Amino acid sequence: MATVHLRIGDLVWGKLGRYPPWPGKIVSPPKDLKKPSGKKCFFVKFFGTEDHAWIKVEQLKPYHPHKEDMIKINKGKRFQQAVDAVEEFLKKARGREQAAHNSAEENSKSSSDDKTKSSSAEARGRKNSTSTLKSPQAGEGDDLSPRKRGRPPKDEKESSDPEPSTVQRMMSGTVSGFKWQSNQVKEDLHFHHFLLSQSEKPGSSLEPISKRLKIFEEDTGSTSIQAADSTAVNGSITPTDKRIGFLGLGLMGSGIVANLLKMGHIVMVWNRTAEKCDLFIQEGAKLGRTPAEVVSMCDVTFSCVSDPEAAKDLVLGPSGVLQGIRPGKCYVEMSTVDPDTVTELSQVITSRGGRFLEAPVSGSQQLSNDGMLVILAAGDRSLYEDCSSCFQAMGKTSFFLGEVGNAAKMMLILNMVHGSFMATIAEGLTLAQVTGQSQTTFLDILSQGQMASTFLDQKCQNVLQGNFKPDYYLKHIQKDLRLAIAMGDSVNHPTPMAAAANEVYKRAKALDQSDNDMSAVYRAYIH
Repeated sequence: MATVHLRIGDLVWGKLGRYPPWPGKIVSPPKDLKKPSGKKCFFVKFFGTEDHAWIKVEQLKPYHPHKEDMIKINKGKRFQQAVDAVEEFLKKARGREQAAHNSAEENSKSSSDDKTKSSSAEARGRKNSTSTLKSPQAGEGDDLSPRKRGRPPKDEKESSDPEPSTVQRMMSGTVSGFKWQSNQVKEDLHFHHFLLSQSEKPGSSLEPISKRLKIFEEDTGSTSIQAADSTAVNGSITPTDKRIGFLGLGLMGSGIVANLLKMGHIVMVWNRTAEKCDLFIQEGAKLGRTPAEVVSMCDVTFSCVSDPEAAKDLVLGPSGVLQGIRPGKCYVEMSTVDPDTVTELSQVITSRGGRFLEAPVSGSQQLSNDGMLVILAAGDRSLYEDCSSCFQAMGKTSFFLGEVGNAAKMMLILNMVHGSFMATIAEGLTLAQVTGQSQTTFLDILSQGQMASTFLDQKCQNVLQGNFKPDYYLKHIQKDLRLAIAMGDSVNHPTPMAAAANEVYKRAKALDQSDNDMSAVYRAYIH
């Protein structure tokens, strides 16, 4: 492979882990941001996004020689906006160079005129020196003495020959035989990560999470980027040519399927309530009559249902997933279930020659609709890679956590924290009310402190407005608390906070709040 020489100021195509190439510019990193150890890399600012990251040199290509190829394979709106931003940058750069060139010509002309005037003055001086001395008239003689030694005037300094321009350098470069280097990722499950925003000037703690950037570096030295602004990345997704099946069109599944279709995937859907499929059929999805038919017709089938019982019934029940599994078929379980359930499902799928991945998602209906979910995956690593374009379409980032069961465990722990936190917020709001304190002021104070978050703001607003339209069902968070407590019991680990929160949610369910948002736990304190 021919060597490509890059330096600060060059425009490039940067390959971000499993994401498509994106146009960017090599820039100087923040002073307090350490360079990753290992292979040579450059700090790249990407056009059309707020993202920037260290990218290994073998994952970079010069911009201009590869522009046409990249445009052919990436058709997304966000991608085109990024390319347009590059062209606007180049247009301005050419304008500055033309202005500098014109200035240099003017300075050169001015210098030539000065030399002509100087020669004429010298001739007059010689003529005057031979004539009779006389007193000069007022204003008659200009100062024609040589300029004092020292730094040249500003205009002369700027008209000196500049080094080769940035635009010229960006137009050049040896590129024949250039290939993206594939990421050889070892089975190392320990991630070192940091927020790049921490190295910059601190902003408001209520800054939307979509404006933050996470960089993950594995201990192997392999570096990949997860862009928090999912729409910027999703705009350039090249959808897999595999046929995708999706089972379950609830709060989360509906948003996921909508984003898969929007990004160009071929999708077949099934839902227990068939009417929920109609909207997606109108958008181009195909309809499957049973889970078995969907699996038999598709290469990769995802499922997202309410609980362990529904997940097992979907696989093991009449006309279920298992009946459609044959060697090479892939099944991805996205439901939040316990480790034992997901392990059982993995065993029955793989016993038929299928491939299995668990991939529960952290988020809400709104985040699902926005394609900003966080995906926790475990199981078949190659299947995880095969699902790359699907995960890009539905989420802002994904984690691979190793063997089957690990994702279920992590998901239950996360939801245990979410559920306990929401119960504590509700308790604080009601205590403020009964002690004569303003709930609005309570929220304002929280929002200015270390606990500030989008989750806190949204859920408190739900309470203050009395709007409990489900974004995440109360019955589902109570189910997750129950499963997390059981998981703690299985390893003899106490979960007293979760247990207390679980009792509050159970009371809310008894008050007929199951199908409301989890923030309706507030009503357990006022009845």
